[in-house]
Amino acid sequence: MAGSILHNPVEISIAMSKPPEKIVQQAFLVYDEQKIPLIQHLLKEKQYRSVLIFCSNKLNVKNLTRDLRRKGIKAGEIHSDLDQGEREETLVQYKSGRLPVLVATDILSRGIDIDTIDLVINFDVPHDGEDYVHRIGRTARAAADGSAFTLVNPKDQRKFQSIERLIGKDVTKINIPEHLGEQPSYMSGQRNGGGSSKKNILKTKEAGISN
Repeated sequence: MAGSILHNPVEISIAMSKPPEKIVQQAFLVYDEQKIPLIQHLLKEKQYRSVLIFCSNKLNVKNLTRDLRRKGIKAGEIHSDLDQGEREETLVQYKSGRLPVLVATDILSRGIDIDTIDLVINFDVPHDGEDYVHRIGRTARAAADGSAFTLVNPKDQRKFQSIERLIGKDVTKINIPEHLGEQPSYMSGQRNGGGSSKKNILKTKEAGISN
């Protein structure tokens, strides 16, 4: 478009920022039906002060929030179906610590600055690397440390590998707990742009969260 309407246009590209090194990034290879049980397990296994979970659509936000509440986990939700007053009230509760878990769409991936968030979970793989950086950048604010977990189903593996290329980092893959069943294999040959369909599980750490 620029070439068709401008004379000798100059293009200026701004490099995408990388996630802070102090964020512990980990990924879990899962099937869709394992996502909610895995999150419930993670939240029960360790006590976090403040958890922010990102979903790519409001239906997943509603379903996950409902299931967490049924398991006795105090969780709130923010998405486009809520009016501004409802969103603000939920945020007030979250910032004050009365609401330890907040489930949201990407409406909160930018513009929220809370120093106490120590865990970000990507329920869905973000659409691109920039969204990923903004999401996990909600943790490890100021001088604090933080963790970022991403749940990767088979159809999102290519997308996640693209994110890894953009951030210049191979995110550590973690085994899911045995009681959740067998997890999908990781597709090799795509990380560096290859087209091989050979399946292989990358080196993974044993189940359990390292910080």
